[in-house]
Amino acid sequence: MAGGGLAFALLAGCSGKPATQESSTTPHNVTLTKEQQQRIHVYTVEPSQYRDEITTTGVVDFDHNRSTDVLAPFSGPVTKLLVTLGQTVKKGQALALVDSPDFAAAVGAYRKALAAAKAADQLAATDRDLFAHHALSQREYAQAQSDAIGADSDRDAALQALVALHVDPQTIADIRAGRTAAHAQGVIRAPLAGTVVTKSITPGQLLSAGTTDCFTIADTAKMWVMAQVFGRELGMVKVGDPAEVESGDGGRTIAGKVTNVGAVIDPGTRSVAARVAVDNPDGVLKQQMYVQVRIRSQHPQTGLLIPVSALLRDDENLPFVYVVEPDGSYARRPVTLGARIGDRYLIPQGLRTGDKVVADGAIFLNFIQTQ
Repeated sequence: MAGGGLAFALLAGCSGKPATQESSTTPHNVTLTKEQQQRIHVYTVEPSQYRDEITTTGVVDFDHNRSTDVLAPFSGPVTKLLVTLGQTVKKGQALALVDSPDFAAAVGAYRKALAAAKAADQLAATDRDLFAHHALSQREYAQAQSDAIGADSDRDAALQALVALHVDPQTIADIRAGRTAAHAQGVIRAPLAGTVVTKSITPGQLLSAGTTDCFTIADTAKMWVMAQVFGRELGMVKVGDPAEVESGDGGRTIAGKVTNVGAVIDPGTRSVAARVAVDNPDGVLKQQMYVQVRIRSQHPQTGLLIPVSALLRDDENLPFVYVVEPDGSYARRPVTLGARIGDRYLIPQGLRTGDKVVADGAIFLNFIQTQ
C-alpha cells in the first residue's frame, strides 16, 4: 500500500492522542492498536552482503587505442578522394591521391640511391677480388668497402623515406626493378582498419606535410564511455569493476568494464573520469552520445542495510527510522546514512543486528508523533 493510503487507513482506527502528548515538545514513542499494527510492516536488521554501486552519466568516445587521425604525409594539392564518410576501410587502403612534389622527390632519391649502391657494391666486389690476389693496396680496398657501406645506408634511408610516405610495396618493387612506378601520385593510406568517421579535406585542397588533418579512422566495434565520478564515490570505483551502459534506444543496457580511473579532477565539473570499455558491434553507441552508467564494485562487503521506504528525514533534513521497542512501541532513532545499494540504504551507525525497523508505515508514525 502506498504511504498516503496506509496513513489514511491507520488514521481511521486511531482514537487520537492524550492532551499530555500534544503539549510535550519532547519526541515520544508511538503506540498503536492491534488493528493498526497489522498494517505496519517491519524489517529485521541483519548483516547483508552487498557491492558498492553508483549510477552516473557518461559521454561516449572512440577507443583511442583503435582510432587515429590521419595527417598528410606529404605536401601538395588533393587530386582525388577515394573514400566516403562512414565507409569501412582496411589497413593500407588508399584514401586519397595527392599531386605531391615530396612524393616525386622521394621516388627520385630512391632511384639514385639504388643506382649508387649497385655501383658501389660492384666496385667493392671487384676490389675484394683484386685485394685477394695482392693487386690492390690495403688502403684502396678499405676505401671501396667503406664507400659500399655508405651507399647501402643511403639506399636504405631512401627506402624508409618511401615507406614513411605510405608508398605501397608494389610501387617500391617497380622502382627497384627499374620499371616506371604504377602510381605517379602520392597516396594517403589508412594506418589501421576501421570506419572513416571524419573527412576533413576536399579535392584541390593544398596539404601541408605533417600538419593537415585529413581523416579520422576508428574501429567503432569497441568504444569508451567516460563516466563522471563525484565526491565520496571516488573511493568506490576501481579498475576491473563491471559496469552497465544504458543507451538511448529504449533503455537497452550494454555490459562493460572499468579500465581506467582518472588521476585529475575536472575543475569545471569537480568530477573524475572513469573509463568504461564496451563492445559496440551494432553501432548503437555514437561518439559524444550521453548515456547513463551503472558501476558495481567487484569486491563484496558486509554491512547493515534497510529498505529505502524505512528512511525519513526530520526538519533539519537529518535521517532517522522508527524502531520497535521491547514494550511494542515505536521509537524514532537517528541513523548515519551510507550509500544507496539498489532499493536499500547502507547504515554505518545507528542500528544493531536484530533491530526491527518499520519499513512500511513510517510516514504514519511520524504523523502521529509530530501532532
